[in-house]
Amino acid sequence: MGNFIKEQLPDPVSFYESVGLVLQPGKKWRTTRCEFHGSSDSMRVNSDSGAFVCMAGCGAKGGDVLAYHMASNGVGFVEAAKALGAYRDDGKPHQGSAKPSPVPARALLEVAALELTICTMVLADAMNGFINDGDFDRFREATGRVIYISEVANA
Repeated sequence: MGNFIKEQLPDPVSFYESVGLVLQPGKKWRTTRCEFHGSSDSMRVNSDSGAFVCMAGCGAKGGDVLAYHMASNGVGFVEAAKALGAYRDDGKPHQGSAKPSPVPARALLEVAALELTICTMVLADAMNGFINDGDFDRFREATGRVIYISEVANA
């Protein structure tokens, strides 16, 4: 068990740059590429709060750098908070439910739809002779997510 310390989350601009995103100069909302679907210049990042939203319709959005880390790494709240240095473990055993809360079906379907779209695009490119290692890696990642979603849905 432990405590989340929001004030210890990294500075949004530094965080996003540390994960390889290039934030275009601007005021509060800055443009960058969307790592969730691979589009350039489609994601907006709030340089004050760390909120992010993809404007291309892939559905990626969140309220801070913690939400981004959770989404981009597929980890839960505590793991992400620890990774970002914003969680203090008190050494006491966890007293709550060991079972994670269920993911809403709509969210699972939205992710599955995006990942299947990516699979279709990569396969179409491959059939036309346009494939590279990055595309193949993204295809494997997408198929892995679809398989995981099917397992979660059948649990």
